[in-house]
Amino acid sequence: MTVPAAAEPPLPATLGAAARALRARFAQAGIADAALEARLLVAAASELEPQDVVLDPERKIDAAAGARLARFLDARLAGMPVGRILGQREFWGLSFRLSADTLEPRPDTETLVEAALEWVDATGGRARRLRLADIGTGTGAIAVALLHELPNAVALACDLSANALSSARENARSHGVGDRLLCFQGDFAAALAPGLDLVLSNPPYIALGEAEALAREVRLHDPALALFAGDDGLDAYRAILPDAARALCRNGALFVEIGWRQGADVSDLLVAAGFEEVTLRQDLAGRDRVLGGVGVAKTRQPASL
Repeated sequence: MTVPAAAEPPLPATLGAAARALRARFAQAGIADAALEARLLVAAASELEPQDVVLDPERKIDAAAGARLARFLDARLAGMPVGRILGQREFWGLSFRLSADTLEPRPDTETLVEAALEWVDATGGRARRLRLADIGTGTGAIAVALLHELPNAVALACDLSANALSSARENARSHGVGDRLLCFQGDFAAALAPGLDLVLSNPPYIALGEAEALAREVRLHDPALALFAGDDGLDAYRAILPDAARALCRNGALFVEIGWRQGADVSDLLVAAGFEEVTLRQDLAGRDRVLGGVGVAKTRQPASL
């Protein structure tokens, strides 16, 4: 990671004082969650856990940690997200390593995991054998979170980027589910074989014309391949949904993340692809976030996972 030169004047030399100083700088810069981000960066620079900043605020910061923290501060003020600075991001209570070819997994996407688990709970429970596919897996966050909750499930993780798949494999191994994750490099749902119980995706869904409206943290640091999907932001859904409908078992389910204004358009695409019982789920902010649908294929052969 390359970050700008250290900030001046020197930062305070205790955990608590340094966190307060960063919080003030972040708040002044208009950064949301200034206190949380300050605590995360102070802890990482000192090679401690975030709670240590609160529990031991008078602990001294040595020179090496102070130099790291100054670089972190400059990088954050220059627009680099905390996850990119630290090289990892938490999702579903698990830590995921990032690369230049992966999106940062965000809390909104946990809505997708919640919807899938709710379907599993309602259709036979979490202990049964399930075959999943995560299209555009990136860090593997969706697939790994579900495998963590579903002890007898296996998952296919698809992505165009070999580097993203390398990150997904590493994250799966670090969370003890590497032997149940199969990675495939390919375009959207091209790898899907019949017999799947669940298909999930957080695909690119931003229209090309909306690029300049994105926050700089997203525009400058997330990979364009994972963000943009044609002039209307719907190209990925057009590619994924028909293949997913053919690959699902009868009464298998699909869940996709959507942009908050795309509910009606993507619902129409689900229906056109043959899905029934289309449902819409909101995120914690009350915005449309996840669409689900049930597959109605008559016969399927088991998926080769």
